[in-house]
Amino acid sequence: MKLWDKGISIDKKIEQFTVGNDREIDIHIAKYDIVASKAHAKMLQKIGIITVEELVELLSGLKILEQQVEAGTFVIDDQFEDVHSKIEFELTKQLGEVGKKIHTARSRNDQVLVALHLYYKDNLGVVIDKTKILFDTLLKLADTYKTKVLPGYTHLQVAMPSSFGLWFSAYAELMIDDVYLLNAAIKTVDQNPLGSAAGYGSSFPIDREATTKELGFETLKYNVVAAQMARGKNERTIAVALGGLSNTLARFSMDVCLYMSQNFGFISFPDELTTGSSIMPHKKNPDVFELIRGKCNKIQALQTEMILITNNLPSGYHRDFQLLKENIIAAFEDMKDILDIFNYSIQQIIVKDVDIHSDLYKYLFTVDNINTLVVEGQSFREAYQKIGGQVQDDTYVPDTSKKHTHVGSIHNLCLEKIRAKFPK
Repeated sequence: MKLWDKGISIDKKIEQFTVGNDREIDIHIAKYDIVASKAHAKMLQKIGIITVEELVELLSGLKILEQQVEAGTFVIDDQFEDVHSKIEFELTKQLGEVGKKIHTARSRNDQVLVALHLYYKDNLGVVIDKTKILFDTLLKLADTYKTKVLPGYTHLQVAMPSSFGLWFSAYAELMIDDVYLLNAAIKTVDQNPLGSAAGYGSSFPIDREATTKELGFETLKYNVVAAQMARGKNERTIAVALGGLSNTLARFSMDVCLYMSQNFGFISFPDELTTGSSIMPHKKNPDVFELIRGKCNKIQALQTEMILITNNLPSGYHRDFQLLKENIIAAFEDMKDILDIFNYSIQQIIVKDVDIHSDLYKYLFTVDNINTLVVEGQSFREAYQKIGGQVQDDTYVPDTSKKHTHVGSIHNLCLEKIRAKFPK
């Protein structure tokens, strides 16, 4: 069944190419299409297009389909082009002529749009919730290991003293910035496009404010052309937001992989969380974090894909938009899994003792020692040259007693202030 069926058979090869794998993808938005259909039916009754009795029948039929989706028994068979045609078919099978009225004053264009808006809004919220869980885990780890020294690096060379507390809380605070972008993406999709039809509105006296309120949107996308042009723009915005969080998690994963290696040896994980080699029995590979890194980098590439699909398209609907759904939905599903497995794994991290008196870290405290000389009265340049000379002639002896007391430093992490910054 096709919503645009005019009784003309279409070439099977053309049909297969144009439908693609929409059936599989649309399972993710099935419940949202049903929710939107319920709101649409209520609006149709309110403006007198259908009767109260017909509304009751439609809501009852949609409830049955909603239960099937929740139970995992809802299937989009090959005879259907997408979830929208499947739902209308099932309603017609159940209710006869009443079922055929559900598409009144709607186009598949705004039907897809509103389902995607609801899916995006819901799943952005889920991603934020899961980010908050990981954020809380990292702050807890930062507090637990706040006194554990961790060498700091610039250019992958020993630089200055850091700590595990500083490391964990750094990534926690970066995720706050990521949530700002995720919230901005929610703001973008929290606008009701239903009623824009094929992009130019409807001659029916539809009540778009009523469906906006019923669906829980903050506001309407008032201009019907703007509503349709949001297709692609929404996905680009979401790709930026998911990409920002992905960047943070990919960099964190890289740190984990680096710090697990024998040349660093700062952390480890239980054997159950690592994999081995088929020929090297000593290996403990951080496959989880390598896959997180790879998946996050894949998500970061999504923004480019969204731009290239939609760039320079004129106003109005184009079938190119169909290609946006698959990878943006896959990115959401991947991101939710990534956040879950990252949180699960990082809680089991084994933080090792670092011997700061080792020759490997001999120059970790040169800056602190320069600062001590400055406090004692020397100019910074003079102190720099003095310590630099000791380094050059190999007479430098580090003093490891200096404390960093300013806000956000190694000995003043401000964890509660960071916690308070997380968006409510």
